[in-house]
Amino acid sequence: AAAKRKREAPAARPTKRAKKAPGAAQAGPEAGPEGAGPEEYSIPPPVSQGKWKNKERVLIFSSRGINFRTRHLMQDLRTLMPHSKADTKMDRKDQLFVINEVCEMKNCNKCIFFEAKKKQDLYMWLSNTPQGPSAKFLVQNVHTLAELKMTGNCLRGSRPLLSFDPTFDKEPHYALLKELFIQIFSTPQYHPKSQPFVDHVFTFTVTDERIWFRNYQIIEEDASLVEIGPRFVLNLIKIFQGSFGGPTLYENPHYRSPNMHRRLLRLSVAAKFREKQQVKEVQKIKKKGSKVLMEEDPTEVVFETPAEEKPVEIQLVKPESKPIVKDKKKPRKIQRKKQKKLFRTEM
Repeated sequence: AAAKRKREAPAARPTKRAKKAPGAAQAGPEAGPEGAGPEEYSIPPPVSQGKWKNKERVLIFSSRGINFRTRHLMQDLRTLMPHSKADTKMDRKDQLFVINEVCEMKNCNKCIFFEAKKKQDLYMWLSNTPQGPSAKFLVQNVHTLAELKMTGNCLRGSRPLLSFDPTFDKEPHYALLKELFIQIFSTPQYHPKSQPFVDHVFTFTVTDERIWFRNYQIIEEDASLVEIGPRFVLNLIKIFQGSFGGPTLYENPHYRSPNMHRRLLRLSVAAKFREKQQVKEVQKIKKKGSKVLMEEDPTEVVFETPAEEKPVEIQLVKPESKPIVKDKKKPRKIQRKKQKKLFRTEM
C-alpha cells in the first residue's frame, strides 16, 4: 500500500474559498472561486484615487527644553498636515546643519524645526532641505487647538486652502516666504493619508511687520468661517540662502530680540525708581536748608499807635507786711478726728 501511494500522482489540493459574510446564505454552484459574489467581503478603494506625483514630506520636530505649549503646537501641526513626519528631540549641543542629515534619513525634503532658548523664547525654522533657502522666525502669541475659544472642527487629513495677504506679492522677501509656505503647508494632491476634499483655510496675514497665522473651517451652509486653531505670530529674523545657514539673503530691520526687549523694560522700571529717589533727595535738601530772613518792612508799623508814657515812681519806704490770718476751722477739724478715733476704740 505504501509503494502504491508513492507511485501515484499527488492529489490536487482543494482551492481556498472566499470568506462569506456572517449570517448570509451559502453560495450556489454558480459562484465560482474566481468571481466575487455579492455575499463576499469587498476591499474598499483607497481614499485618494490617483497617482501621487508631488511627493512633499515635511519633518516636524524640536530641540530639547521646549515647554508644554510648544509641544501642543507641534502636535497640532502634525495632525493638520498628513504629509508630515515626526522625529525625536534634537540635543542642544548639536549643530543645526545636522538636521539636513536627519531629513535625508527620514526621506523628507522640507523641515519645520522648533528651537527653544532660555525656556521662554521659541524660534521656528522653515527650510527646504538640503539646498535651501531657509528662514528663521520668532514665534509669539501661541494658541493651540485645545483652547475653548477655538470652536471650529474639520475632518482629519483634508486638504487646506492657502490664503495670502496682498503684501506677499509686493516685496521680494515676502514672495520667497510665500513660495516656502506653499510648499510646506499645502497637502499634496492624491496623498495616501489625505482626504479628497477641502474644508478649511490657512491664512497668512502681514500686520505690524509680522506674519499672523490662522486656521478657519469652511461651513457648507452659508460658507462662513469658524476658527479652528492653532494660531501664532511669526516675527521674521533672517532668510538664509542655504539650509539652516549660509549667506544671508534678507535681515529684518524691525526685529528686536527678546533679550533687548526685556532689557528695555528693566531700564524703564529703573528710570522711574531713580526719578522717585531724586525727588525725595530734593525735598530733604529743601527741609535742611537755612531759611532766608526777609528784610524789615518799613510799612509794617503803619497801623501801630504809640502808648502814653507813664512817669517812673521810685518807692523809698518799705511796704508793710500783711497780717497772718490763722484758719479758725482747722482746730475744729482736728478735734472731730480725735473724737472719731476714741469712739472707734471704745466700740
